[in-house]
Amino acid sequence: MLCCSSTEQFLGGAVATCVFQSIILKLESAKVIKSGASQNIRKTSENDAAQRHKNRKTPIRLEPFNAEPPRSALISSYVTPVDFFYKRNHGPIPIVDDIEKYYFSIRGLIKNPKDLFMRDIRMLPKYNVTATLQCAGNRRTAMSKSRTVKGVGWDVAALGNAVWGGVKLADVLELVGIPKQTSVTKSGGKHVEFVSIDKCKEENGGPYKASIPLSQATDPEADVLLAYEMNGKLSMLPGISNSKYSIIMPKLLNRDHGYPLRVVVPGVIGARSVKWLDAINIIAEECQGFFMQKDYKMFPPSVNWDNINWTTRRPLMDFPVQCAICSLEDMNMIKPGKVKISGYAVSGGGRGIERLDVSIDGGKNWVEASRYQKMGSPYVADGLSSDKWAWVLFELMVDIPQSTQIVAKAVDSAANVQPENVETIWNLRGVLNTSWHRVHVRVGHSNM
Repeated sequence: MLCCSSTEQFLGGAVATCVFQSIILKLESAKVIKSGASQNIRKTSENDAAQRHKNRKTPIRLEPFNAEPPRSALISSYVTPVDFFYKRNHGPIPIVDDIEKYYFSIRGLIKNPKDLFMRDIRMLPKYNVTATLQCAGNRRTAMSKSRTVKGVGWDVAALGNAVWGGVKLADVLELVGIPKQTSVTKSGGKHVEFVSIDKCKEENGGPYKASIPLSQATDPEADVLLAYEMNGKLSMLPGISNSKYSIIMPKLLNRDHGYPLRVVVPGVIGARSVKWLDAINIIAEECQGFFMQKDYKMFPPSVNWDNINWTTRRPLMDFPVQCAICSLEDMNMIKPGKVKISGYAVSGGGRGIERLDVSIDGGKNWVEASRYQKMGSPYVADGLSSDKWAWVLFELMVDIPQSTQIVAKAVDSAANVQPENVETIWNLRGVLNTSWHRVHVRVGHSNM
């Protein structure tokens, strides 16, 4: 069927050949019955999990399973293949056995609560939105080299860019009587809380949950989705060569990324895009869950675990401007001569990437790299043909005659620029490391 889309052209690209580390997962097998329904929801079994994740990613943590791809594989295509999309979990991965019986509820400060099944969702207009999701802890390992931090040890690949297919949350909320562009309901609801099926120890065995403002949820331009597809395949209509009339063949979410239904909040840290949706609550105050109130907040370098006061900071939402070099590992041995420097840049809130600067002498002199999204289509920050919620890839050919430090920094369309040093933004949870990305290379002759 024809789809409404913010992406006129879907490009998967060739995936680089990489050698991945085999993964063996050890997760408890269990069964959970969803209250008020006859459906069964169970956690991933040990054998099933091991088979699904074998030879795909480098694991960061096995219980719960968290993994990222090698950085070179990450930028092998504009749209991240599902198998290379980072995985962030706080508990065992649930499985919904019977899609016909699956539903989620909408409750709270509204007059018309509802239970919605997948057949109800599929009756609404479908949209395809290209959006980059990024863990707030991306590049945490580099921050930990300055001072110790607490959290999953991510390199630079705890993010991915996908084409998400689903319905706009603004359309869903209209089904319970909340008009578009609403900031507060008549009953005082100001926030939309998403509750997941999966359970985690931080919630004392309760469900993972997060929230966004109602004004964002009801704004169609914010493109907040309830997604049931990820990276569908582009197909041209028979006898028509114009890509404007192409269709995206459906590809359902897999269980790792939230099957059968997940939230996608573009431009916001990944922690708010709740997977395995179980319930939506319209509430007066922001969600009081652990990951909204006692995690994913940014404190100054002076705060430590002895003097921290979680109530003094708001939950993180939009992610700042960010970039990373992915074509080179730190301390790479390279041959003298021309070297391609490539990577990604992204900014939250729908802001485009205005400039990408690269230095091959540790930050003394800079050269601007080329930027692109879809091949054959010039990238213009905040341009109508650009994907405003998606990353931008960059590349630059340079001559490197001697060992040096290569540095990259991005500037977004609001003139925000990455901070020079990680020390100035260090925080005890190691979130939002958006400092200049640095890679040391040694020039010499190798057997590569």
